[in-house]
Amino acid sequence: MTPATAEDRADAASFAGRVARWDRRTPVRIRADRVTATEPSTGPAADVVRMWAGTPFDVLVARSVHGTVRPGDCTVLAGNLLAALAVTTAATVDPGPRADATWRTQLPPVSGWVPVDLVPATVLAGLAEEGVSGARERPGPMGGAPTALLDHEALTVTGSGMVVPLTMRVLFALSGMGFAPATPGEEVRVSATDAWLRLDGRYGTVLRRRHSLFPLLLG
Repeated sequence: MTPATAEDRADAASFAGRVARWDRRTPVRIRADRVTATEPSTGPAADVVRMWAGTPFDVLVARSVHGTVRPGDCTVLAGNLLAALAVTTAATVDPGPRADATWRTQLPPVSGWVPVDLVPATVLAGLAEEGVSGARERPGPMGGAPTALLDHEALTVTGSGMVVPLTMRVLFALSGMGFAPATPGEEVRVSATDAWLRLDGRYGTVLRRRHSLFPLLLG
């Protein structure tokens, strides 16, 4: 994996670090892609590396940085990826042994997203903090947030003819990954397809299927 700049390398390391904080053995799916000048907020055509990872909230998190990766679609462990990016100094890093068999989740589509609305990051951060307080007061069987709290619809966003409920799962993931600073003027874009919802913050994306899919399919 070769990040294009020091900033891209730091962004990738930050993503891997936050995922590894939950579990260093979390699989991270990495894909090479090339964005065009017609895509929003990308500028000129450029090579990018897209990364996805699961979370304890049954939600996917994603981050894209400029750079290249070979092979163009592989899965590695978060702890190994973090070590490669944060410890080694070479421009091209080896994120460790491939762990393709550990990735069992369907990937969301790249296109077809309908913009629903923009929500102030401070609102979502406040709801997440309320959820954390609730989990502390009424912990689940393993000491974490109970399922009822995770599935609680904290906010419903409407627009473009769509109604998109946001559960505490996606808000916990957004907050835990630090994707959307809770500062005045900061906004999170909510988009959806018939099957998926996504929250785009300044530093990354949270994605979740809007309906359960059994069994999970390989992306």
